[in-house]
Amino acid sequence: MGLRGDAAIVGYVELRPEKKPSGEPLFSIEQWANLAREALADAGIEKCEVDGIVTSAIAESAMFAPATLAEYLGLELNFAECVDLGGASAAGAVWRAAAAIELGAAEVVVCAFPAGPLPMPPDPRPHPFPFGASSGEFGSPQAEFDIPYGNLAQNCGYAQIANRYAARYGYDPRALAKIAVDQRASACTNPDALFHGKPITIEDVLASPMIADPIRLLEIVLPVAGGAAVVVAGRKHAQRLKNRAVWVRGFGEHLAFKTPTYATDLLSTPIGAAARRAFAMAGVQHADIDMASIYDCYTITVLMTLEDAGFCEKGAGARFVLGHDLSCRGDFPCNTWGGQLSFGQTGMAGGMHHVIDATRQIMGRAGANQVRGCRTAFVTGNGGIMSEQVALILQGA
Repeated sequence: MGLRGDAAIVGYVELRPEKKPSGEPLFSIEQWANLAREALADAGIEKCEVDGIVTSAIAESAMFAPATLAEYLGLELNFAECVDLGGASAAGAVWRAAAAIELGAAEVVVCAFPAGPLPMPPDPRPHPFPFGASSGEFGSPQAEFDIPYGNLAQNCGYAQIANRYAARYGYDPRALAKIAVDQRASACTNPDALFHGKPITIEDVLASPMIADPIRLLEIVLPVAGGAAVVVAGRKHAQRLKNRAVWVRGFGEHLAFKTPTYATDLLSTPIGAAARRAFAMAGVQHADIDMASIYDCYTITVLMTLEDAGFCEKGAGARFVLGHDLSCRGDFPCNTWGGQLSFGQTGMAGGMHHVIDATRQIMGRAGANQVRGCRTAFVTGNGGIMSEQVALILQGA
């Protein structure tokens, strides 16, 4: 049971990241509309053909986000979904759109994730994530058990995972640094990347400031403004459009916990179950993968994903990384646009860049970063602190 592979990504838009945003701030719904318009133009699909959307939360509406967007866009929809999986939301949006199309609930679905600055309200609102926690509300487990003891924010959580990994398998800082270096090599030939033309070495990474032991500055993403969107359509549309169709062949999704406090095993990440389901659904093997786009909020995330997704044995991630070239020119191309580590992390749109990285490669539109003969790609999304993850298998005809 699963997808038949009859829905495809047919167009996309990826805004250039900006550390210091230019132009007037736009409301989330305005950004969403702009992304949708550009993605549809890239696909060659008219607005009147859209009958489905998938979104994450929008700042202007705490509830009814899809209906608010539909109203603003002037659309009547047959399928609307709001996905709340953090960095896994974009990959989750894509398989939901594909499933809706295969079920006959929709024919053209736009999945958009804005990440630009918003107009300042007259009365500043409280930060939505106090103390770096996802919920400081009375009654939440984080408010009761995590915030009082300082178990907060992403850096601390990923450092806990990295230290636990070190205790069980050992920790090779040079291997972790090499992930950042290889991705920077790809960013250096991507003119849209924030760190375009700025190569780094393993020594540079190891010399960068320690942020949360053992994780250093150059192993952590840099938040930037931007946005990204894709259009998913059924076979009837995909076969008549200009871009090569990128079929959604398989997916897997697994949620295990919200914070490391409640993890049964910090070293058994949800991507394992998600990847097994995606590979089985698509009917492909690891050897069939031409490139991987792995969510990379931290270098330890990439290393553990490689292991848990089955590209190497558990505990062998460092040897795998040291034994392969992960750049767009290498023998195991991974995050060929530079990854979030070197392209920049555009908030909730960060996960969509991984989807677009694979889509661009399969469409043959990656320019200087093009992987030769790219047909099959493995994509992941990661939310929270390795707590909710999605895997996709994308494939060209």
